[in-house]
Amino acid sequence: MRSPYIKSMNKIDIKQYDPAKEYYFTEGCFINELWNTIEDQSLSVAQARVTPGKTTKWHKLKGIAERYIILEGCGRVEIGSHPPAIVKTGDVVAIPPDTPQRISNTGLNDLLFLAVCTPRFNEQAYQEIDTQ
Repeated sequence: MRSPYIKSMNKIDIKQYDPAKEYYFTEGCFINELWNTIEDQSLSVAQARVTPGKTTKWHKLKGIAERYIILEGCGRVEIGSHPPAIVKTGDVVAIPPDTPQRISNTGLNDLLFLAVCTPRFNEQAYQEIDTQ
């Protein structure tokens, strides 16, 4: 089934990348929303950046599946009760909805990845998990 946004499009839509739109998110990483619009509820794409030695907070996304597409760097991802896994450039991590997750940058340079969410990410779906 096609997104209502895509079905109703009658022109090409290009959103230009703007590095100045990057912001720090409470999760513990920097985010640049590449595609996240109310007109397209089916999908969002964000560029995430985790600085060296940092780990994002344990969290889950209520009702949203997420994929990490690792663009640069290396790290360790933890998903649910699965053992931690090492990730590097080119890897794709699939995270089911409502699943606890976090990612650590284990390298010397920024860990850069795309976070692709279906349906689209909204802040109300973000739930920080207290692990103490």
